[in-house]
Amino acid sequence: MARFRSQRLERARMDNNPSQSHKVVIYNQTYTLRSTHDSEYIQELAEHVNKRMNEIARATMTVDSLRVAILAAIQIADELHQSRREMKETEEEIAERSAKYAELLDQFLRSDAVEPAK
Repeated sequence: MARFRSQRLERARMDNNPSQSHKVVIYNQTYTLRSTHDSEYIQELAEHVNKRMNEIARATMTVDSLRVAILAAIQIADELHQSRREMKETEEEIAERSAKYAELLDQFLRSDAVEPAK
């Protein structure tokens, strides 16, 4: 539910914020990106991609930029999927605990109603 609300807020924010051009350097290549996000955020994303690509290039000794980009994309996608899975597990745990504590509170309130305080 919170995810849908944040998506609606993001869409509304994007509708009110016209896209802007941002220059970024990734793997020694300059790109001009259009986005409704602020420059700082776009630079942060570009730095993350650049870092991953450089790590992969060093580790694999690959100079093929397309291969490096694909491997970086797979690693970043893996991070995203792991984060989503962890978030889902956390949300489920919170829901379970909330239900448990709501039941305990109901039991307490029912017992308190049966046995008034002295």
